[in-house]
Amino acid sequence: MEKHHHEKKTLWVVLLTAVTMVVEIIYGIITNSMALLADGIHMGSHVLAIGLSWLAYVLVRRLSASGTFKGESKKILSLSGYSSGLMLLIFALVIMVEAIERIFHPTDIVYKEAILVAIIGLFVNIASAFLLHHDHEHSDHNIRAAYLHVIADALTSLTAIIGLTAAMKWDIPFIDTVAAIISSLVIIKWSVGLLKDSGAALLDLPGSHEHHHHH
Repeated sequence: MEKHHHEKKTLWVVLLTAVTMVVEIIYGIITNSMALLADGIHMGSHVLAIGLSWLAYVLVRRLSASGTFKGESKKILSLSGYSSGLMLLIFALVIMVEAIERIFHPTDIVYKEAILVAIIGLFVNIASAFLLHHDHEHSDHNIRAAYLHVIADALTSLTAIIGLTAAMKWDIPFIDTVAAIISSLVIIKWSVGLLKDSGAALLDLPGSHEHHHHH
């Protein structure tokens, strides 16, 4: 039953995040804010990632119910975590390249709207983190991946808010770009960690469970 409970919560987080992400990406484009766009894309990778973990739950439940599946269902969860990590890495690199181009071709940013949307994003992330936190089990790569995604999201939202506010105050669009780059560095760090952990679990390497606690 308790696994089923995970599924429901995870699905809610996916839906919440998906809506916010669309808003952030659209406004990131409208307001020309690189940091907001980075935040939105970052969220998008999480919608995919958390969506994957939700699917993994459903799969594991179906397969363990069918009884014909003799493999290790944990592997599915690790694979889902691994795919998430890979996607995050790709997104981060895309944002990085975009942001670096933006340094050479600065654009005008509609600050007030961008900041407002980033704040909404932050609240959604915090709400999602609370939803997921109660299910925070170390044995479960999946909920852990989803939880980390949401926390990482809250951080990029925060970076975007701070970056945009500073850029608006002193009229330096460059800060927005720097915020986007910082965000992508954070994403890269998370994704590499996730790839290491889930990869180790996939390959049954010793130590795949020991270093769960580090960030």
